[in-house]
Amino acid sequence: MTKKERVSIIISKLERLFPNARIRLHYSTPWELLVAVILSAQCTDKMVNKVTEGLFKKYTYLEDYLSADIKIFEKDIFKTGFYHMKAKHILESAQIVKKKYNGEVPKNIKEILTLPGVGRKTANVVLGNAYGVVDGIAVDTHVGRLARVLKLSKHTDPEKVEKDLMKIVPRANWLRFTYLLIEYGRAYCSARKHDHTNCPLTNILLKKINSKN
Repeated sequence: MTKKERVSIIISKLERLFPNARIRLHYSTPWELLVAVILSAQCTDKMVNKVTEGLFKKYTYLEDYLSADIKIFEKDIFKTGFYHMKAKHILESAQIVKKKYNGEVPKNIKEILTLPGVGRKTANVVLGNAYGVVDGIAVDTHVGRLARVLKLSKHTDPEKVEKDLMKIVPRANWLRFTYLLIEYGRAYCSARKHDHTNCPLTNILLKKINSKN
C-alpha cells in the first residue's frame, strides 16, 4: 500500500470521527487570527481564547497595537507564556502591516512570512482560515508527531514534514488535514505514553496496512 493510499484511508476515517474538525482559536479579523496564532505557540488554544477574549476588547483595531506600550502588552498576554518574544513579534508585525501592507495582513505566503514570528505553520493557518488561500499544510506538534506515528514522514523538522505531506495529501484536503490530525491527537493519540491499540487508526487501519505490506 502506498502512502497516498494510506492517507486516503486515514482521511476517510478521520472525517467520520471528526466531521466538525476546524480551527478552535477565536477571532473576527485576519489580524486577530494572526495575533491568536502567534500567541498559541507553546500554549493551548483554550488559554489563548481566554486571553484574547479580553485582549481583543482592549485592542479593538490595528491602530491600538501601534500605540501599545510593550510592557503593558506583555502583562496582557502573560498567561500564554513566552510573552516577551510574543509581544515583540505582535507589536512589530502591527507596524509592518500598517506601513508596508496598508493595514491588511498579507494574503500570500511570501509576504506574510516577512512578519516577525511568522513561520510556515502560522502562515498556513492564517492564509487558509482568513483568506481561503491554501499554499501548504500547517504542521504543529500534533501534526508532526502523528505524521511519524502514521508513517507518513520520518522527519522531525516541521518544514520537511510539510513537504512530505504535500506530496501525498490531496491539495483539496491540505487545510482540513491539519485539524483532523489535531482532533485525533487530542481525542485518542496524545503525546503522552499510551497504548496505541486503543487508537482508532492503529486498531482499524495500520494493522490492515501492515498486513498488506
